Amino acid sequence: MTAISPHQLAFLRQFGFDAALQQRWQTDIKSGRLTKARNLVTSPLSAPPPGTIEVLPSPGSPAARDLERIGREAIARGELGVVVLNGGMATRFGGVVKGVVPVLSPSRSFLALVVEDLRRVERETGGKVPLFLMNSFATDQATKAHFAEHGNFGAPKDRITHFTQFVALRLTKDGDLFTLKNGEVSPYGPGHGDFPGAFRACGAMQRFRAAGGRHLLVRNVDNLGARVDPLLLGHHIANRRQATVELAPKWPEDVGGAPYMLDGRVQLVEGLRFPPGFDPNCVDVFNTNTLWFDAAAVDREFELGRYYVEKTVEDAKAVQIEHLIGELTAHLETGFLRVTRDGRSTRFLPVKAPDDLDTARPAIHTMYEG
Repeated sequence: MTAISPHQLAFLRQFGFDAALQQRWQTDIKSGRLTKARNLVTSPLSAPPPGTIEVLPSPGSPAARDLERIGREAIARGELGVVVLNGGMATRFGGVVKGVVPVLSPSRSFLALVVEDLRRVERETGGKVPLFLMNSFATDQATKAHFAEHGNFGAPKDRITHFTQFVALRLTKDGDLFTLKNGEVSPYGPGHGDFPGAFRACGAMQRFRAAGGRHLLVRNVDNLGARVDPLLLGHHIANRRQATVELAPKWPEDVGGAPYMLDGRVQLVEGLRFPPGFDPNCVDVFNTNTLWFDAAAVDREFELGRYYVEKTVEDAKAVQIEHLIGELTAHLETGFLRVTRDGRSTRFLPVKAPDDLDTARPAIHTMYEG
């Protein structure tokens, strides 16, 4: 790691940089042990057995009311926490940190709407729902400033926790450190698979559980449909699962991971792992990256796969080694739940680029303004 200056190394260490792990990746790329081809599944991959993907009971039915009651009571007891995946590199919105971008008004950003949703649930249940923001080195400062500027959007300060995912350095295809045109190394966030390790490393998991927390909703910052719903929490609790994954109906243009049978269990498998000739449409849903966890079940170390991903940086090819939160389903007893994708009750309304926001704004207004 001698190519990294002392100043750069000091910065990286603030975010949990692991020099030994970085060096191992370099060695593995040079030796051919870490390549794009090595991402691919080598065991048989198939659709899950019939009945694996569950659905919620009809709205207003006795079964739905029972699940909603279970969820509301858990929230009232202070057992739910919400984790927003707010990391990454702040590049897809033109270099602006997405979470602070105005959605419905200058003060109602993506993150402001998250807080609004939590305050709504608290009013309805009488409970307290802590919010945990997993930022990255690229989003942390702007996110904290955004909350400070707006007084935490009315939420008590002790109910908001900022923590950061880890950091790694981009590499060349030959396994050397990738350098920018200014000669500096190029850091990046190695993926939302950082969540369990980073949440524990900062002490947030321990404090959450010590205060009586038992369940965690983990969601992307840009999925405006992933609001707290006592019905879904009740479903997760009643089925006694360590994890529950929300799955959206697949539309023709959709790409992404989904639950498949692999190595004797149903688990999320993302597209970068599909072997040649595999038809992902054997499953008609896909992963929304909205997951409910039993906090005790994720309060440990996990060995998640590390995957070789190529990115274009300053008109050159760079390599990132990433891991994925969905791969926790290979380690946890997991339920898979089909959710609604349209109407005011949609659970999946992602906004990946500014044009998406313009297109989705009427639907967002309907969801958040009624």
